[in-house]
Amino acid sequence: MVLLVSEFRPDSCVVAEVKASPNHGERKNDAKPDMLVLHYTGMPDSKLALDHLCSPLSEVSAHYVVMEDGHIVQCVPESRRAWHAGVSSWAGETDINSCSIGVEIANPGHDYGYLDFPRRQIAATIALCRSIFTRHRIPADRVLGHSDIAPARKKDPGEKFPWRLLHDSGVGLWVKPAPITAAGGRIFVLGDRDPEVETLQKSLRTLGYGIEKTGSYDAETMAAVAAFQRHHRPDKVDGIADVSTVATLGALLAARELRTTTAPAKAST
Repeated sequence: MVLLVSEFRPDSCVVAEVKASPNHGERKNDAKPDMLVLHYTGMPDSKLALDHLCSPLSEVSAHYVVMEDGHIVQCVPESRRAWHAGVSSWAGETDINSCSIGVEIANPGHDYGYLDFPRRQIAATIALCRSIFTRHRIPADRVLGHSDIAPARKKDPGEKFPWRLLHDSGVGLWVKPAPITAAGGRIFVLGDRDPEVETLQKSLRTLGYGIEKTGSYDAETMAAVAAFQRHHRPDKVDGIADVSTVATLGALLAARELRTTTAPAKAST
């Protein structure tokens, strides 16, 4: 059953407007959202992008859209399964739509003159994410970009998205990227075969990227490395596993492990 506007009240007080999309369904297997996926709209006009997300012909949607001026529109109730992820995976999960909340951030994207994200827009995005956290238990390392869950297909929200600002406001997991150096250490490029490539692939899989451990630096691995760089080492996004990329990946996994081991135990019931 498609929810009508009259049946749909916003889930958050930071929502300025409801524009209901018909593109949603039941979360499969009674899944509860434990992942937050951030996108950019990737269209030249943000209003047309919002219309697209609400058109039954598009067969795509998101729970929220954050406009350039910080105006937040809710299109799908959080209880429903929005259609934003497409073919994707993270940490072994392939039905990302059922276990996530999708947020579209208005930006023309790489194909239409990729722009810096305005401060008001980022402030609104942070407020929205923090509001979502009051209703759903979403670990910091499961606040992701679309490119993280679909590295071979997607680039959004891209290297200009200020993940550090989100982290500093309690949204997502971030570490300071290791410096980019001109020399020293191993660098892997497309076609390389080496036991250390398999070690790199294992680390990327441990973080959540859906790649195979082959020992070959193939196109799948290169795409995952580029996605990792967009999110965690944005100063240079080339898909080459240089010293900085590998060191940053190691630091991020260590930071995640530290958060896991120092997290307070759940209260017994």
